[in-house]
Amino acid sequence: MTIQSPCIDICKLDGKTGFCLGCLRTRDEIRAWKTMSDDVRLAVINQRPGREVILKSETQATQATPETQTS
Repeated sequence: MTIQSPCIDICKLDGKTGFCLGCLRTRDEIRAWKTMSDDVRLAVINQRPGREVILKSETQATQATPETQTS
């Protein structure tokens, strides 16, 4: 059985975490997906919940930081 790509066509990488905002994979994982074994693909997919927490905490930290204004 082949593990299908988790891509949902929201292809934008977060600058701080390096995770895709759609599928939560890294650029290297996206590039290597076609050649990965199903075991490695499953491991990447199983990391998604933890990556989502990291991405949300980074987003919240960025939003909580006041913007620096220059005059």
